[in-house]
Order: sequence, then structure tokens, then C-alpha cells
Amino acid sequence: MALEQIVGQPRAVELLRRALASDRVAHAYAFVGPTGSGRMTTALALGEALLGSPSPNHPDLHVIVPTPPETSPRGARAIRISAIRELERQASLRPAMARRKVFILDEAERMTGDAPQAFLKTLEEPPPATVIILILPRIRAVPATVLSRCQVVRFAARDDAGAAEARGQAWELFTEVRAQGVEALFRRLERLDREKAEALVDAYWLLCRDLLLVKSDAPSALLGAGAADLAGEAEHWSVDEILATVDLCRQAREALLRNVNPRLTLEIVLSRLALRAA
Repeated sequence: MALEQIVGQPRAVELLRRALASDRVAHAYAFVGPTGSGRMTTALALGEALLGSPSPNHPDLHVIVPTPPETSPRGARAIRISAIRELERQASLRPAMARRKVFILDEAERMTGDAPQAFLKTLEEPPPATVIILILPRIRAVPATVLSRCQVVRFAARDDAGAAEARGQAWELFTEVRAQGVEALFRRLERLDREKAEALVDAYWLLCRDLLLVKSDAPSALLGAGAADLAGEAEHWSVDEILATVDLCRQAREALLRNVNPRLTLEIVLSRLALRAA
């Protein structure tokens, strides 16, 4: 996705476009804003512009995400010092194809232990032709010494109208695929960009949340106008199935951050959601 296609963040996009036009790109950025504000989508779009290629598997694009400990797959996800050391190693190498190398650290606030201090050394003496982007929920999420070496780009929360539209589209797609099967699944997802995929995955996560509320006998006022549809849908699900689908949505979000094909990711989610009971 090109920067021009990012919606709802005109100030952030304009700042980055000016930097690209003047060839004054900072060596490190901190994209700060709430979840769902388009920080990762914008980071990938900036990476595409810097590398001159839309390929999600570009050898000079590196996305670092929190992971559980190797010894405990269900343990707490974090960015550990081993990941920072690998970033340092990769950054010290010459770009494979492009003029620059781009490193994106998603949920950079999850750096633990000595990782922030080790990362600070990289920011203080950045390798040439390297751009680093931190994805953060708030300014104070990392030590001030780290943030002070980044150019801060703020992202505003997207309006509720956009979220409501995404949820409406997600429900429409869900019911159509359930009624028509895999043919509708493939047809509706034929043209799907990464930002739309992220919005749909988030909407399906919220659907699962609402199904859990129904299962918990929550007041219908919490569910809004779709309470009756949700009550009918909840009859087809057990609590364990809903929780498993919540985990699937989490995995799908992580897959999108790793540049997995958006269509493939949504096909997996919808297959579990809509075709499970078909």
C-alpha cells in the first residue's frame, strides 16, 4: 500500500511524504498512537517507498514482533535482547537490493531486560542506510533516552464511524460466506489490501467478544442494535470455540504484521468463523 492510500492520518502521511520528497528521512521514527490507528500499515507503506518495491518479502525489510520464550510457546510475548542483537547484526550488513534497509519493531514497548539499553546503542550510532521504525501505543512506553533519538510521528484514534463500517462489512461478509460457502469466500476476498484485512480481523475479534457477552447473559444494551442477531449466532458456539477463534484472530493479526498475504489470512479466519458450522 502506498502512503497516499492511508486514510484518517493526514498529518502523519504529509510529514512522511515531505521527508521522502526532500530525501531527509530520519534514521529512526517512533509511530505513536492507539491500536487500530494505522501505525503498522503506514510503517509498511513507508518501507515500500524507501525500498522502491511493494514486495512484502523484500530482503531489506525486517519486521520484529514480540514472541514467547523458546522454552514456553504459551509464555509472555516480548522483544528480548536476542532479537535486538539480531537486528544489530542485520543492520551492519549492506542492503541486499535497495539503497536502504528498513527495520520495524512492532509493540516496541515489549522490549524487556537489557533490550532497551542494547537498542539505544544502535540508535546512538545508527548504521548507514538504515531506517528504524518503532510502533508504540504512547510516548512513555519506552525509556526517554530511546524516544529522544527518534522522530515522533503521532497517530490519532480513528473515528467510531470507520470502526462501525468495518464491523458492518465484516458481518455482511460473514453471513454471505456462511450461506454460499467457499465460492463467496474466494470471490469477496479477491481484492483485499493489508489495511482492510487488519480492519476485518479486528472486527471479527469484536464479534467474538460480543458472542462471549451473550454467553455471559450480558444486558442487551451492551450489544447495540445487533443484539438479536448475536443472540441467534451465539447458540451455534461453545465458549471454548469462541476463545479458540479469539486466539485465531490474534494469530491472524500477527501474521499480517509479518507480511503474510492478506487474502490468505482472511480466508483462514473466515473458514473458521463462517464455514465451521456449515
